[in-house]
Amino acid sequence: MAFDLRHLRCFLAVADEGHFGRAAAKLAMTQPPLSVAIRQLEDTVGVRLIDRSSRGVQITAAGEALVPQARALLAAAAEAVLTARHVGQGARGRLRVGFVGSLLFAGLPQWLALFQEAHPGIEVALVELNSQEQLDAMGRGELDVGFVLARRVPSVLQAVTVHEAPFVACLPAGHPAASSKRLSLERLRDDPFVLFSRQVSPDYHARIIDACAEAGFDPKVRHELRHWLSVVAVVSQGMGVAIVPAPLAQSGMAGVVFRPLSGARVTSILQCVWPVGPVRSPAVLGLLNVVFSAAAPDALARIAGA
Repeated sequence: MAFDLRHLRCFLAVADEGHFGRAAAKLAMTQPPLSVAIRQLEDTVGVRLIDRSSRGVQITAAGEALVPQARALLAAAAEAVLTARHVGQGARGRLRVGFVGSLLFAGLPQWLALFQEAHPGIEVALVELNSQEQLDAMGRGELDVGFVLARRVPSVLQAVTVHEAPFVACLPAGHPAASSKRLSLERLRDDPFVLFSRQVSPDYHARIIDACAEAGFDPKVRHELRHWLSVVAVVSQGMGVAIVPAPLAQSGMAGVVFRPLSGARVTSILQCVWPVGPVRSPAVLGLLNVVFSAAAPDALARIAGA
């Protein structure tokens, strides 16, 4: 059974005033259309809601039962309109953000703080995933924005580079080279390596292998892991050495040191990605605005144009 909200407002006005004339004045309408609205509501319900007689207006038992339900329906409708308006204006909603662990040390907390200050009604749901997992999740519509370590992304996504950093050596604190200010990859030729998984990121895996080859050796790959923070954690336990993005040096993990590499030209490229097409979500646009203002100002004009 579908109710016309206008009919419910008319019914409540008559119920509250106990008089058609006063109810019509309250609604800024004349009495005849008010009477028509009440009859149409009664036809919809299938019972009489108001008795009209020379003694005045009396609400029937059915009408009394309808009053609280009518108030609840109108209140729910008003709340739905307000929620839709707030979401449309970016004042409320939920934003699903994927990220790689190294981003915790390369701007993400600061960006989110600025975003939440401007959009306190938006619930931000953070999901830590490696880059390929994020790209897959975005393809399924499970993320709104992602931050991936990748040079290329699928054509169904837009991407802007927000950070580029060199790779550095990640060593156990007790490693003989830990006291060096800078070291060459060749110095690590006899160490077991902890690598980022080939399955998760063939690109980064291959680039590290190639860098070692340029240094004159094939790395002894002991462990392959799916997350950069896991790579650092394994190194901190003395289980090998690694080549990792420089921002991970800010992780503060005990038992591990980070040293710049001499001669190696491996860099990590962090890209912000979101679906191709106009950005219709005020929440997504708000986060992109914060990120690009801080890290990629030239991208703001591009997004505004889109």
